[in-house]
Amino acid sequence: MPKMKTKSSCKKRFKVTKNGHVKAGQAGKRHGMIKRTNKFLRNARGTTTLSAPDAKIVKSMMPYAR
Repeated sequence: MPKMKTKSSCKKRFKVTKNGHVKAGQAGKRHGMIKRTNKFLRNARGTTTLSAPDAKIVKSMMPYAR
């Protein structure tokens, strides 16, 4: 049986934690900051964990992530 390939786009964008949660960067901070509130920008720092349905999709593209 050949090895399965990991999607290159997923390995660049996501990490799987020890508990199996998927970490991703916060969305909405690429451009258009002038129209965003300061509260939104503060809350969008760092990373976040994906919801269960989204995590399931990402994990299917990363077969060797725990």
